[in-house]
Amino acid sequence: MNHAQIKPFAMNWQPYLRQAPNWFRDAKFGMFFHWGPYCVPAFENEWYSRNMYAKGLSQNRFHVETYGKLSQFGYKDFYPLFKGEKFDPDYWAELMVTAGAKYGGVVTEHADNFSLWDSKVNPVNAVNYGPKRDVVGELEKAIRRQGLNFIATFHHQWLWGWFMSSDPNADVYNPENEIYYGKALPLEANRYIPWRLPDDEFNRVWMEKVIEVIDGYDPDLIYFDSRANIIAEQYKHQLVDYYYNRNSRSDRIISYKQEDFPDGVGIVDIECGRFAAVQSFPWQTDDRLEALRTWCYVQGARYKPAAKIIHQLCDVVSKNGNLLLNVGPKADGSFADEAVAELKEVGRWLADFGEAIYGTRPFAVHGEGINVKDHDFDVSQIEAQTQKGVFDDQGEVEFSADDLRFTTKDNVLYVIMLGKPEQIPIQITSLRQGTGLGSQVIESIGVLGGAPDLDWNQNSEHLEIILKGPMPSNHANVIKISYRK
Repeated sequence: MNHAQIKPFAMNWQPYLRQAPNWFRDAKFGMFFHWGPYCVPAFENEWYSRNMYAKGLSQNRFHVETYGKLSQFGYKDFYPLFKGEKFDPDYWAELMVTAGAKYGGVVTEHADNFSLWDSKVNPVNAVNYGPKRDVVGELEKAIRRQGLNFIATFHHQWLWGWFMSSDPNADVYNPENEIYYGKALPLEANRYIPWRLPDDEFNRVWMEKVIEVIDGYDPDLIYFDSRANIIAEQYKHQLVDYYYNRNSRSDRIISYKQEDFPDGVGIVDIECGRFAAVQSFPWQTDDRLEALRTWCYVQGARYKPAAKIIHQLCDVVSKNGNLLLNVGPKADGSFADEAVAELKEVGRWLADFGEAIYGTRPFAVHGEGINVKDHDFDVSQIEAQTQKGVFDDQGEVEFSADDLRFTTKDNVLYVIMLGKPEQIPIQITSLRQGTGLGSQVIESIGVLGGAPDLDWNQNSEHLEIILKGPMPSNHANVIKISYRK
């Protein structure tokens, strides 16, 4: 077993430096789904498959009390209960469209070694077990029928050391079950320190799974969850070479977290976090609709209100980012009514105000207002991510109509108010006369969404907008400023 420390990148990655494709930059909003056997117990979160084996954790206690001893009922015994009898890929894709998403996909494989595609590399897949369907394949076709870009997300690097137990009689230590759980490893293999890096066989299978999805479903974007840094560099290098050069397509891109791939090879993704200001490069944050700390459906599920998602989307887009939003289906493939309702509300807002989101580019500054200088969620320094809200949602803030976010398109500047303004007039300091930002000649100012008439004037202190009636949305409203060409 390899006990070496992770080394800096040594291979030549220059041929694989790639800009974000225009489809990604224009889309702004995507969705994906965490779905697997862990949805059957639906207890606490998708780490159930690991934590059910960890004595002392609540998921372990729940499992033993509900299903019995780990030697008698292991994670593999959830496979036949994961039936997906209500799985309707067309409905899933339609839900994405209803919410206003422009790209999306499904977790092809989480850390549990259960592949959701028709895999020849891994016999533990959704065609041989559970739903007995090619979930990835059916969903890929449905998503493309809706005119959306298809993505595939991979989390299976976490399998290395995932299934371990303090119970020596647990089924993970039965050699006959290695096909389900992988090799039994020392406990510290799932920890970051000391490093116990994967062997060549694990690296090879990790790569072959991704290549199989590339060949079978041709995703427009491949997303890697964190911990891809444990995969040997030569396997990642070979994989990126294969993906970027297959069929000579230049509009494919990978998305990765932290320092798992060299800078510039793909799109940086920040989990449950964001930057504090406009970035020169396109980036992405993946976050979840779920209000609890879970990425899958769980008992007693609660969901964030649509307004919070809308505010997050506007804030992220103003800083040159995209939002990839997760929602977890139930084990049968259906969705909670509350989740659907919030997604529909997000979609209604985007139907009225999406002009200020889709196809836009960032302004010189991302905005102004109460939270414009709130650096609690600034993750521009990789080493400080865990202290800045990347994985623990500390980066969430409450916005109001006093918070403004800017986006641009052609000769138009959109000013997004993250709420319904109560104070009139609205004063935008960034656009005052005598500054570079306020030097362009304004041709007209209006409000999106059938909103009221207005008057405006610009002076050395601010651009002042006087509304003659209430704004249309309780969530966020948009002022459209057109400049003379």
